[in-house]
Amino acid sequence: MFQSTILSTAERILKEPGYAVSFEQACQLAALSEAHPEDFIFCAHKIRTQFKENRVFTCAIINAKSGLCTEDCAFCAQSSHHGAQIEVYPLKSEAELIGHAMRMRDAGATNYSPVTSGHSLTDNEMDRVTRVAATLESRTDLKMCASLGMLTESRARRLKASGVSRYHHNLETARSHFDQICTTHDYEEDLETVRVAKGAGLEICSGGIMGLGETWEQRVELAMTLRELDVDSIPINFLNPIPGTRMEKRPLLPPMEALRCIALFRFIHPRKDITVCGGREVTLKDFQSWVFLAGANGLMIGDYLTTKGRSAAMDIAMIGAMGLEHERP
Repeated sequence: MFQSTILSTAERILKEPGYAVSFEQACQLAALSEAHPEDFIFCAHKIRTQFKENRVFTCAIINAKSGLCTEDCAFCAQSSHHGAQIEVYPLKSEAELIGHAMRMRDAGATNYSPVTSGHSLTDNEMDRVTRVAATLESRTDLKMCASLGMLTESRARRLKASGVSRYHHNLETARSHFDQICTTHDYEEDLETVRVAKGAGLEICSGGIMGLGETWEQRVELAMTLRELDVDSIPINFLNPIPGTRMEKRPLLPPMEALRCIALFRFIHPRKDITVCGGREVTLKDFQSWVFLAGANGLMIGDYLTTKGRSAAMDIAMIGAMGLEHERP
């Protein structure tokens, strides 16, 4: 028999248009899910199935500009405040960016995004990215995204005009935990970039990393902030502790806790895209296919920023083996 509070909450989400769980209800669900993880995951699966059916989209990224970042995010190997051993290079050429996008499209990606290190781009770098976006928008059926740090209104409008349809900017964690993760910029600056991008007509992709030492209440807090911002897509990452960063000694989340995180976000965001991204291979191991049972309808394929992913072919095959439809643009 299902846990009554988890089941009744899921039924209200499924049957009552506009119903939304409160902060207190979400915290209660998170607590109940520890003793009843299967109930929580199954109900999240039912919510995903109703609002997202059986379709799964796949996104791919490229580390377009690597290292020497002035921000001090505790988890990030690209921060100049850390001693992580990574490849450092300036913004890749147009040919490199376009070529990689074409290869990932052929590998099965439906969405594609260049990701750059640093607080924001220079004018010349922004020119290059917009030219790449315009070329890919005209030559492919990829949904063009971008993750370029902080934005101004004029730059957001330029990205939109060039063919970028979705802007990615993670909040990383809850406001109440942010000063434990980053001290070189304020949380409000991240919120403002999301608002600026949304104001320019861009869809918003924004989420965070689970396993940074946050509480379940802070996970709910992050999810509620994203709901207030009315983001379109929520990427969920799991900490992969990288030597040389401040988080290098943090343990991986247990697989079931990671799946409960996905389910929690599905309960709070029943109609939004939820994508499982970095850290899933090392965190979930043999439970990677369970991300869809837990409520995800998107998957990042290929490599990440400074860490390797598994082969895209394995992930496309996994989607098919789960009886899901790989959504193409």
